[in-house]
Amino acid sequence: MARLFRFYEKKRGDRRTGSQAFGNFGEALFFGIFFALGCIAFVYMFAVLVWPEWRANRQFAPTTCVVVAKHLGVKAATANEPAMYRPEFHIRYQVEGEPYDVDEVYDVTQIYLPDQESATAILAQFEVGQEYPCWYDPINPKRAVLARGYSGWLYLTLLIPLSFLIIGGGRLVYALLDWNASAERRSLMTQRAAQIDLFDYDKQDRNFPSVPADANLTNSPGTTLAYRLPIAATTGWTLFGASAAAVLWNGIVIWFAIMAIRSFALGTPDWTLTGLVIPFAAAGVWLIVYLIRQLLKTTGVGPTRLEISAHPLSPGSPYELFLSQAGRLAMNSLEVWLVCEEKATYRQGTDTRTETRRVFGERCFVREGFQIHQGLPFESRCQVRVPEGAMHSFHANHNEVCWKLIVRGAVVGWPDYQREFQIVVNPAVNGQTHA
Repeated sequence: MARLFRFYEKKRGDRRTGSQAFGNFGEALFFGIFFALGCIAFVYMFAVLVWPEWRANRQFAPTTCVVVAKHLGVKAATANEPAMYRPEFHIRYQVEGEPYDVDEVYDVTQIYLPDQESATAILAQFEVGQEYPCWYDPINPKRAVLARGYSGWLYLTLLIPLSFLIIGGGRLVYALLDWNASAERRSLMTQRAAQIDLFDYDKQDRNFPSVPADANLTNSPGTTLAYRLPIAATTGWTLFGASAAAVLWNGIVIWFAIMAIRSFALGTPDWTLTGLVIPFAAAGVWLIVYLIRQLLKTTGVGPTRLEISAHPLSPGSPYELFLSQAGRLAMNSLEVWLVCEEKATYRQGTDTRTETRRVFGERCFVREGFQIHQGLPFESRCQVRVPEGAMHSFHANHNEVCWKLIVRGAVVGWPDYQREFQIVVNPAVNGQTHA
């Protein structure tokens, strides 16, 4: 009878490797707990804090009340937390002729904060025996508030359980899909995904099934030559991701840093919170530095345009390139390279790894020590030629041969940049090149 889990597997002789099923189970369990914690925290915060605050602002009915008494609510300090405070009022109001007396009223969240001065200042705004506007819950008239509004910090802290949900849930789905799948099944899934055609392309016209299609490379005509090549990886998404990560991460860090500083100001320092904030703050600084570098590359360097006279390319045939670099730059150098890279995807234990190796590189163009003026882009032409007998572009489930043109720029006083443009090289047919 087969066992559900094998804790080890024999591979050769006495050599043992980890069980794939057991590894997948551990991964699914870890991220399942991660996801469950995020769900519990998110549901709790939403039900206890977000939903009541939304109802108080949208559904509570207005009326007037008399302040009967007021006092400062205090939560005693502990070894890990300073003393907490909140303003509390005893109010009296009527709903449809029926009187209500409610104690410990102020806002709907009823959260204690470490700022005693703010709580005392709120108490000073209300006089005992005077009438003030208030809002009551139509479903439960015994529930009322003296203040409404939205707490910005509340929605910022929601990002913490939300990140648990996204990271844990996404990885959990991946682990379940990958559960004990054989190499053949993974290969089939990859092949089916690769068959999804995102463009209107007639597959019957493809003479070389293993050669990547160039439909996305020739759908943009050039202004000088036949085709304008698209950039393989735009920096816009990198900048967006870096900006989002820096804002979210540092926003959370700032909030907890304020809490730590307040604990010192109140004379009850929270060393545990301070110790946690310091490494997270260092990571936030690194994110800001990385964002600045990406911002310099994106805003300081103008767009790069590369056009080619024909596509796809054939080994041994020369092709003309047109290079245009915009911006206001002092260039140390500007180069265009023709490179070929091999990629191999293989499994190592339960992990899938991809290795990339550059097997060919040739500089097609170089210009050193020049200025690019605003509104007057640098333009130049050069030739590119794939060597005769070179391997054509190739794409399979586990192997890939990729040809590309790379524009490298070294700018005075700015980070160097590199922009890649994919190209397709067709194989030779019967000893002759084919375009």
